[in-house]
Amino acid sequence: MARFFRALWKAIGRGAIPEEKRKEAVLGRSVSAWASSYSTAPTKAALRIPGMDYQDAVQTLNTLQTNASTLEQIRRERGQTKGSLEAMKSFIWRAGMTIEELDQLAIIHVTGTKGKGSTCAFCEKILRNYGLKTGFYSSPHLVQVRERIRINGKPISKDLFTKYFWQVYNRLEETKDSDSGTMPAYFRFLTILAFHIFLHEKIDVTILEVGIGGAYDCTNIIRRPIVCGVSSLGIDHVSILGDTMEKIAWQKGGIFKPGVPAFTVPQPSGPMAVLVERANEIGCSLKLCPDLEDFQFEREKLSLGLAGDHQKLNASLALQLSRTWLQHHHHPDFSPRQEAQDFAEQHLKQSPPVSLSFCPSTAMVEGLRDTEWLGRSQILKRGPVTYYIDGAHTVGSIKACVKWFREQSLKEAKSVKGPVVKALLFNATGERDAAALLKLLAPCQFDFAVFCPNLLDVAQKNLNPDQKNYTVTLENMLSRCLENHSAWCKLTEVTHDNLWSLSGSNLETSTALLKKGNLDRGTLPFSELDCDPMSPRALVFPCISKGLQWITQGRDPGLQPASADLQHLPRAATLNEASTIQILITGSLHLVGGCLKLLDKSLSQ
Repeated sequence: MARFFRALWKAIGRGAIPEEKRKEAVLGRSVSAWASSYSTAPTKAALRIPGMDYQDAVQTLNTLQTNASTLEQIRRERGQTKGSLEAMKSFIWRAGMTIEELDQLAIIHVTGTKGKGSTCAFCEKILRNYGLKTGFYSSPHLVQVRERIRINGKPISKDLFTKYFWQVYNRLEETKDSDSGTMPAYFRFLTILAFHIFLHEKIDVTILEVGIGGAYDCTNIIRRPIVCGVSSLGIDHVSILGDTMEKIAWQKGGIFKPGVPAFTVPQPSGPMAVLVERANEIGCSLKLCPDLEDFQFEREKLSLGLAGDHQKLNASLALQLSRTWLQHHHHPDFSPRQEAQDFAEQHLKQSPPVSLSFCPSTAMVEGLRDTEWLGRSQILKRGPVTYYIDGAHTVGSIKACVKWFREQSLKEAKSVKGPVVKALLFNATGERDAAALLKLLAPCQFDFAVFCPNLLDVAQKNLNPDQKNYTVTLENMLSRCLENHSAWCKLTEVTHDNLWSLSGSNLETSTALLKKGNLDRGTLPFSELDCDPMSPRALVFPCISKGLQWITQGRDPGLQPASADLQHLPRAATLNEASTIQILITGSLHLVGGCLKLLDKSLSQ
């Protein structure tokens, strides 16, 4: 049977699309017109059988995760190369699509180190306000993997995810041979799946967020986006993208396409020069976004649904990207001819030239105001506990997070009576310099700092398949936790007379216990030092749930109270006596996702 499918596939030549349909697409036939004729019939192996539900699909998807050792080798070899895009072309073909069909997706392509997700969220909401059917592909997910593929702002339903997953998975499985290789890795597969879904669901506009970098990111398989954007640049993923901002800028500028307009926000001079050079080499018109304050709407100041001054840059970029997309599609609100005339009249000596501001439409104003993006500058109030949640994980984003937290927490503190206690829940993973991030957080003067790996539960009983991560070992997660804890203690000059500390020699024991799922005590094995048991300042926990239970001390009415295995720990009198407990959760989007799963049950439905 497998030979039959391979022979059939080669006979078709380009997948399930007849030649006349491909020609129509290449000649400019709209997505809505031809997508209805695009074959949605699953292959024989994809026929639904008992047990092939959403969880089965996610568990199968997880088998495509790159294991920790292989991922480390890829990082050492800087695995993002031109060959990765060639491989992606093969996967697209094997999944039953062609590059010509991807050309029909009206794409806004966005890269950057920080703010690209927020920029995309702004764009999505603005264009949805115009009555367009939007498709939004982003990463990573916080609670459920289907969050990465959104239609009209909502994660794709479990039924649709399951249906389309098996269509794509089985087509790729059936076409494996010695020439085509094996299955695509996790992120590549999800990118292919997103394209497949957006084609079938007749999406009007696709907002596509780059995964890592740009030039060799698998989303860069697209050839004809409507417009490209580059959000703020910074240092991240250095083993893949390079160790300087200039090298990173080169990678980000790789999404530019000949004749396709592009926009960026203010950048340091070095990286900006690289972006300008890349744009000139590729033949792309790159413009700089004006300040958000330059946009006028009936003399009212624009308000944003996402908190923080840094969101002003993202909103300005989103306005330019959305306007350009609408101009390309000849929307009556914006005239391309007028834009060209206005731009020709401005002073063009600056490189890149500054794009003129404009009067945003009502749909744009309301879109900026109503945008929601979970886990970014999010405040969640639960009784006397206030959670400040931000997935910042780079130096630039942590700086923005600190500014936002200090302003908002101070505002809250002034509005309540009684003592206010501040606590930090932190984790940083991968190659990120946790010490540098923690140094930026230290001026917040937290009363307590809690460190834990991105594990929801000790025994992982409550860990659904969406949140399983095979790209890092348990030993690595725990050792990073200890390193983060140690770095914090050095920064804040916490000494043994006021600290409960974890002995590094217990790492092996703790790992073994966690693997068995029978770590009886709520914390990792402690070295009980000579300290005041009423006021520990830094603790390490083996999972998110235990850490949150200890910080809240049972005072969050929506969170499960501390279990019996936490009773041996000293109860912090200041936490119990505080009128308000402010908890900043940051350092990792995966940490944020685990916390949100515990705090907002609706996200798991």
